Amino acid sequence: MLHKFKKISVFCMLLLTIAGCGFEPLYVERKSDEKWYYKGEFDTSISDEIAQIKIEPIADRLGQLIRNDLLDNLTPKGIPSKPKYRLEVFNIKKSVTEQAMRDDITATREKVRYTVQYRLFNANDNKEVVSGNSIAYLGYDIMANPYSTTYAQKKIEKDAAKILANDISLRMGAYFHSSLTKRGNPNEF
Repeated sequence: MLHKFKKISVFCMLLLTIAGCGFEPLYVERKSDEKWYYKGEFDTSISDEIAQIKIEPIADRLGQLIRNDLLDNLTPKGIPSKPKYRLEVFNIKKSVTEQAMRDDITATREKVRYTVQYRLFNANDNKEVVSGNSIAYLGYDIMANPYSTTYAQKKIEKDAAKILANDISLRMGAYFHSSLTKRGNPNEF
């Protein structure tokens, strides 16, 4: 009985800690100053502003995968007909480092580092609003079967695209959250 009471008290303390940590959702704002967020109404101006981004085509296969994930993250309802912003992702680089060498100096593992740069422009005046870099680190084992190694390489490429797209999406969300909640106009950031 005492053990069960300890579990319940730890769970309650965890809930109180999470409730008091100052967590705020990134893509929505509460409409009132109530302590609890859900009262049936959220201000969706942040997600509506993010949905106004046109994602430019990106070169090569990895670029296509990144763009597809960005489309899913930023504009899930479809490409905007009159976008306010234009997002460019460019300078995709991949570097491979061999690891875990055998006696015959062949690698059994490779670590891959993907880097991209991105820029968000205001579509009206083509002025740069936000820019930055995104990095993804992944690795795979080199198998005796070449098909398995090729499959692992393709899988980490897809995983890297998802990681890079999620990072860029979060940075766009943070930009719009900061600019819309503190200054009222995202073009003044």
